[in-house]
Amino acid sequence: MFRIAICALAMLLATTSSGARAATFEKDVIGTSAGPLTITFIGHASLIFSLAGKTIHVDPWGKLADYAKLPKADLVLITHDHLDHLDKDALAKVCTERTSLVITQACRDQGVKGTVMRNGDTTTVAGFRIVAVPAYNIVSKRPDGQPYHPKGVGNGYIISFGDKRVYVAGDTENTPEMKKLTGIDIAFLPMNLPYTMTPEMVADAALAIKPKILYPYHFGDTDTNKIVNLLKGNAAIEVRIRKLS
Repeated sequence: MFRIAICALAMLLATTSSGARAATFEKDVIGTSAGPLTITFIGHASLIFSLAGKTIHVDPWGKLADYAKLPKADLVLITHDHLDHLDKDALAKVCTERTSLVITQACRDQGVKGTVMRNGDTTTVAGFRIVAVPAYNIVSKRPDGQPYHPKGVGNGYIISFGDKRVYVAGDTENTPEMKKLTGIDIAFLPMNLPYTMTPEMVADAALAIKPKILYPYHFGDTDTNKIVNLLKGNAAIEVRIRKLS
């Protein structure tokens, strides 16, 4: 009996500890014309947006969280088919029969079912207007000369939440297409070499896009103080650093 009690206590502590970890994800709340938008920062490139009872997951990755314990998705956005963005096990845990997926053709080629968006496409899924923005490398390349993210394969997404437009750039550099974007309220820009952008590239993109709030994300070991210092003199762009390494 004593051994059973100890085992039960251990299970309770493990569950409590797991729940506590789940509760430690940072969150921001942004006001929109459709109500408060809650952003949950899971880490790396994984995000959750919640608005008016609907939940959007972006690039869920099971290395960062137990997705079986997180809110089920009304919509999932997958930026490209790399394993830290397209995690089929995490998808299975967060999706239900009512979940809509927005994916790339490369994800479809791997057997994932959903709405395929190509660079430049615009559509409405699960009540949200979505624009697919090209996401690719110009400078950074593999040893064989191929870019880490070839043009035409990956997407970034602009999601409209009421009167607010949120841009999640995916794995990309500061491309010409990105720098032509307008009307962006919140931008998530990746900052992780050699796969995406340097702080200088992120600053260049931010000064072109002019988001009201900039979240550097997917930044690995990059020193986030660099982007803060690069944009320190620009009062129009608020740089927010969250746990998104």
